Amino acid sequence: MPLDQCVSGESIAIGDFRAPAVSQVTFNGQVYGIPEFNQVQILMANRELLEQEGLATEDVDGSNWQAVTDANKKLMKKEGSKPSVIGFDSKLPEFLPLWAKANGADLISADGRTAQLDDPKVVQALEFGVGIYADQGGFGSVKAFRDSADFFGKENQYATSVLGAMPMEQWYVNILNDVSPDAPMAFATFKTTTGQPLSFGSGSAWAIPAAGKNPEAACRYIKTITQTASWLAAAEARATQREKDGKPFTGLFTANQKADEEIKTKYVDSSTDLDSPWKEAVAASYEANDASFSLPASPADAQFKQAWLDAVNRVLNGEATPAESLGRAQEEAQRALDEAWQTLENAGSADSEG
Repeated sequence: MPLDQCVSGESIAIGDFRAPAVSQVTFNGQVYGIPEFNQVQILMANRELLEQEGLATEDVDGSNWQAVTDANKKLMKKEGSKPSVIGFDSKLPEFLPLWAKANGADLISADGRTAQLDDPKVVQALEFGVGIYADQGGFGSVKAFRDSADFFGKENQYATSVLGAMPMEQWYVNILNDVSPDAPMAFATFKTTTGQPLSFGSGSAWAIPAAGKNPEAACRYIKTITQTASWLAAAEARATQREKDGKPFTGLFTANQKADEEIKTKYVDSSTDLDSPWKEAVAASYEANDASFSLPASPADAQFKQAWLDAVNRVLNGEATPAESLGRAQEEAQRALDEAWQTLENAGSADSEG
């Protein structure tokens, strides 16, 4: 159900929340969810592998695609025809929106009505991302090697020096710090081709079913757990526990911007345990959180996402070129958008006539 009455009735401070997060849960001028967490990407790299090749994070942060391509070739290693070290992972298919935006393109218009998947800058972004894998023997080989890693364990790809660099959601920082605190890490913000920090914001939000039996209680609950005071209490509990465990508290990344800023000031900046590179990770994460974008909501959101995911996968599997695949996806996505918007408008017209 729309939550506008909930927001006003409970005096939810919607202005405290990050604009990209609120836009994701706003449709036709109405709010349908209250954002909870915000996930953004930062650049994560193995510092020793970079230094061995005379490289730095600036060579792999996305600001110069030719530099990333060259660094990938220097960092990658093979045993026979199979990768033994992944130079750079462009994280396709899921990060296409990030690479496209970094190249100055949006996958969909701001009003959520027009697909823009065949934009030459989107095609160029896909060509680049796929090329990173092609230089390492193809996506299939890289993915098989990537999937064999102990991703959440102490033998992860950074601890074992089998990955040079990749953009990744900031929550992975805590995983790495927990299981491999001595891994030779380096962190930076992901950059656009003009050198500006960028991240693709996504996350979770609380909503109330239209058929919910007690929407008033649900609204009060949503307000309580997403308000600044509640996040500060959560941060205090986490910071205390991290201190007991002898580990740094790297912050909370919520959709409540006011809460994030207060948590950083009160619990993160004052921490004496945040030594490099983890302090570097925290700085990059907060900068990325402030530089996030989101895709606008539409009545064909699921179909639109599936169209571009399928397009990327066709290219990764060698079934089509980037231009061909995105051209097909453009037609599929636009058809789904047109039909969904038309259905919505017809329903609105019928309601007004009724």
